[in-house]
Amino acid sequence: MTPKKRPQEYFTSCVSVDRLCVSEEPGTDGSDRTRARRDEGKRKQYQTRRLVIVVWHVLEQKLAKCGRFVRSVRLGKRTEKAKPKEVCANDRDQQFERLLTDEERRSGWMPIPQGIPNCPPGLEYLTAVDQLLVHQQVELLEAFTGFETANKYTVKNTLGQKVYWAVEDTTCCTRMCCGPDRPFDIKIMDNFQNEVLHLRRDLRCKSCCFPCCLQKLEVSAPPGNVIGTVVQKWSLCRPVFDIRDRNNETVLTIRGPVCQCPCSDIKFAVFTKDGTEVGKVTKQWTGFVQEHFTDADNFGINFPMDLDVRVKATMLGALFLIDYMYFESSDNKKVRR
Repeated sequence: MTPKKRPQEYFTSCVSVDRLCVSEEPGTDGSDRTRARRDEGKRKQYQTRRLVIVVWHVLEQKLAKCGRFVRSVRLGKRTEKAKPKEVCANDRDQQFERLLTDEERRSGWMPIPQGIPNCPPGLEYLTAVDQLLVHQQVELLEAFTGFETANKYTVKNTLGQKVYWAVEDTTCCTRMCCGPDRPFDIKIMDNFQNEVLHLRRDLRCKSCCFPCCLQKLEVSAPPGNVIGTVVQKWSLCRPVFDIRDRNNETVLTIRGPVCQCPCSDIKFAVFTKDGTEVGKVTKQWTGFVQEHFTDADNFGINFPMDLDVRVKATMLGALFLIDYMYFESSDNKKVRR
């Protein structure tokens, strides 16, 4: 009996398949009909396997071409030749430019609305949305070691397009010593790494036993120009915050729940001065593992489409203050206040 050939001998090239048509052993019965059937079967095998090899080579070439195209797009080689970059004074900006090509920076980001009068630079995005989703990034170092790291957030619209980045600016000593009560500065940047919003929270009390020194957060756009503040109001049973404009007049009020169910969404309703509910800030339930082993939270915020962009930005600042006050972890466990 002829030893069985390995598949590599048949599929290395089309030439090797030609051996399938060669009769390697004579007919044992001497019958022409048997030999004819055997030759016919080998001929069909040859045609089938040759067709398979041709199709395989075509697919291989197509896949290789597709792979080269994907790699070239990912590396930015299909765009115009890069112009020599000017030397930046900020190392962080240089790293950001190296990590993101122009196509990657534009892809997945919300296009900026044009021609918005009387609007601080960078807040044009807020004129076209009535809902935002805020996702805090999971920090593996913090999850496994309990070492408090600076919080990072991604702000998106309902279509999943990125609107802003948010990064906490605090020292390691402040995070470890003060925990969720720490003072902080949060820089909110657009996709070009321009700081469009600045949030500042000083070290203050938040207990109902100290009504004269409760929480306060300032919202600036551009940085240095205060456009609104979030002020905690004294309340015995539920969280209450005032949204104030740049003239320190109360525009909206946020009221949280009396009690919080740990396994569902938690709603903080937004009311006007006459008591009409016009929006909400929602802490979204992210699942057992993320809730109990990390402090990464997801939030949603709703407001009227025609609301002033400065008030929208102040409400966004209130969302971050609520996160730090009620949902930031301490000793790697959730603290519900």
